[in-house]
Amino acid sequence: MTRADLAQEIFERVGLPKKEAHEIIELILKTIIDTLSEGESVKISGFGTFTVRKKTPRIGRNPRTGQEIEITARRVVTFRPSNLLDAKAK
Repeated sequence: MTRADLAQEIFERVGLPKKEAHEIIELILKTIIDTLSEGESVKISGFGTFTVRKKTPRIGRNPRTGQEIEITARRVVTFRPSNLLDAKAK
């Protein structure tokens, strides 16, 4: 599902103009991105939790050449679905 698909769902179910629906989607996503970039978690009840995790540097291996390389430290976003979402997905 894309941003346009989400905006279309809002348009159909709520009746907001497509432009406003698209702006709402953009605002929600921007807020989530900004919060995660500050290192904070985002919890959406009934959906799940997005968290930022720090990964330490480690040694990896190029599968094609077998050469060892260092993978630098970085932050990654992880998602843990809520029990409700997890139950629906099964």
